[in-house]
Amino acid sequence: MIQSGTESILPKEQIIEVDEPDHLLGNGGVQIMEAYSEEDISKVLTYAYENEKTVNVISGGTKRGFGGETEKADILLSLKHYTGIVEHSAGDLTMTVRPGTTLKEIDEELAKSGQFVALDTPWPELATIGGIISANDSGPKRLLYGSARDLVIGLRIVYADGRVIRTGGKVVKNVAGYDMNKLFIGAMGTLGVISEITIKLRPLPKFEGLSLIHFPEGSESEIRNFAVSLLDSMMEPVTLELLSPSLAETLTGKNSHTLAIAFEDRQKAVLEQEKWIKENLPANVVHTVIHQEQAQKWWEDFRHIGPNGHNDDNIDAHTMAALKIGSNNLDVLVNLQTAERLAETHHVTIEGHGGLGHGISRIFVKGQPEDIVQFITEFREKVEQRFGYVVCTHLPFRLRETVQVWGEKPAYFALLEGIKATNDAKRILNRNRYIGGI
Repeated sequence: MIQSGTESILPKEQIIEVDEPDHLLGNGGVQIMEAYSEEDISKVLTYAYENEKTVNVISGGTKRGFGGETEKADILLSLKHYTGIVEHSAGDLTMTVRPGTTLKEIDEELAKSGQFVALDTPWPELATIGGIISANDSGPKRLLYGSARDLVIGLRIVYADGRVIRTGGKVVKNVAGYDMNKLFIGAMGTLGVISEITIKLRPLPKFEGLSLIHFPEGSESEIRNFAVSLLDSMMEPVTLELLSPSLAETLTGKNSHTLAIAFEDRQKAVLEQEKWIKENLPANVVHTVIHQEQAQKWWEDFRHIGPNGHNDDNIDAHTMAALKIGSNNLDVLVNLQTAERLAETHHVTIEGHGGLGHGISRIFVKGQPEDIVQFITEFREKVEQRFGYVVCTHLPFRLRETVQVWGEKPAYFALLEGIKATNDAKRILNRNRYIGGI
């Protein structure tokens, strides 16, 4: 039965009462309201704000295990039906799109014009552009292409009280005033609901190559020295990603630390850069090079590792967690090695990778819940000793009640609280989803 007072907000077929067991990842709602337009979003938020109802927001569900200390809000606002490309300016290399559109749908459409969105986030058939922007998600190719913060040039935002604002613009050369886009990118939907995104595009590369360099000895100095020589050269790799031995075995069949170095350019430029790699390889490494469809298939497999918000189960021994680590770029190897040692100590399994050019790493953990909690606690302590940070980007709800997803409150937390209070004074949007319980 539809809750009293909500029947006039949206058509009744867009309002669903939740009568199923609580979701393993939490971040649900007593009532699901499905938005098909910006006006629907505004109506739902206006009602919620006036009646002080809490609202969680969801689209593809891949970020459902990312933050959130409230199992159910009053309303779960679903944007999965609010999809489609609003405008594609092929000549200007820009596109405006609705938030419920998956990355795969976007890239399939743009491919017809020889273009793509330079975001290589995991599970593209499930991940929606709204969720990717809200979490500032990215993959190994951010080394060359940047993250969502670098690509978004305009947003439409529905504030918690239902008001609609526009930030940025629809052209790349949009430099007037403060860049308000960055306020909402990565804020986990706590400041407003994204209803439209304008983003920069790139031409599809003419040729793709992937060099896989396996280090059987796992020598820290060899890996570090080779990475530094590449970064100091004139080469322009798209990725300089280091894989843990366990992940390398999954993706390549070789159980050793492995560098995945991608180049995307004209064929001659790619081959010349691969020649440099070959001529500067350390001794005693195994070097494999693949091109075009083979390289694309390898990256497709890479993007389908780890939890996706839909592949968890209720068996304790199969509990999954995902961590995002930020560090000095050359500390990536140390952090991966630390994770490998702690995995043995705490009886969990891990697969990990990290960018030796940008310093962002990802570690996927499987095991018993209590072992995962101990692993995260000790691993975070080790990373923070080297002035890095650890954020839990996927955890079952009951573990999020135990582990601090974002770590300790930062020194600038008062500023974040002030921004939240200005944008959402009643704290109805994605409550407790962001740093410090914002």
